Amino acid sequence: MDPEEEALSGFLRARRSLTRPEDVGLPPGPRRRVPGLRREEVASLAGISPDYYVRLEQGRGHRPSKEVLDAIAGALRLDRPSRSHLHRLAAAPAPGRRPEARLQPGIRDLLLTLDTTVSAFVQDRFMDVLAANRLAGALSPAFATGVNLLESAFLDPATRLLYEDWDQVAAEAVAGLRASVGARVADPRLGELVDHLSSASEEFAALWARRDVLPKVGGVRRLRHPLVGPMELRHEKLAVSGAGGQLLVVHHAEPGTPSAAAFARLAASVGAEAPTAPTA
Repeated sequence: MDPEEEALSGFLRARRSLTRPEDVGLPPGPRRRVPGLRREEVASLAGISPDYYVRLEQGRGHRPSKEVLDAIAGALRLDRPSRSHLHRLAAAPAPGRRPEARLQPGIRDLLLTLDTTVSAFVQDRFMDVLAANRLAGALSPAFATGVNLLESAFLDPATRLLYEDWDQVAAEAVAGLRASVGARVADPRLGELVDHLSSASEEFAALWARRDVLPKVGGVRRLRHPLVGPMELRHEKLAVSGAGGQLLVVHHAEPGTPSAAAFARLAASVGAEAPTAPTA
């Protein structure tokens, strides 16, 4: 089975196992030997033949139509991001060579402008940090150039201690990786990253196996910073246009709050400095 077929079949199997019979109006039943729905139940709910659905889960089916995918998505009660991900996987083209990630000069200048005002860094679709200003590095060593955010989240104890809500951060990060790579499941960088983390972290392996999909969005993070203490920071994730999936990630505090005062002390401790970036 090629990587594109495995991605589609694996996604269907994972989401089927997470859909409870009672969620779709079926009795749980005492004789169920596997979690979630049976294949024939998904097929019945979607209005397709059980044999065809089995072949899809085994990677032996032709590319399903949009109508079939919508029916399966409805049967599995997929949310909007997961439904979109299903369609991307089913239409996945063979990926070409991954272009080298390059930082746009304007973004590099923006990081410098923001230094000591907000924490800012740029990440690619595989969550590698491409560039960061000094305040980002002071906020967390995970935000330094060359660090992979997922590797830091699951393998560095300091990162786990930084977040009050590490479980949520970790789950969102894994689901965000799946959303950002989309159908690029055969990319060598993705395979290398997933294999490494799956062998090193049972927590990552379990979350990756769920095949959750969550586009990267902003929110609030509660931190326990070793230098300035607890902070509640907003984070924004802004797409860098024309940069192949790069995001500008900014952390900032609500003005007039204790978190803003703590963040200001952290900024004062580092001063202004040009953002770091990989050499050409």
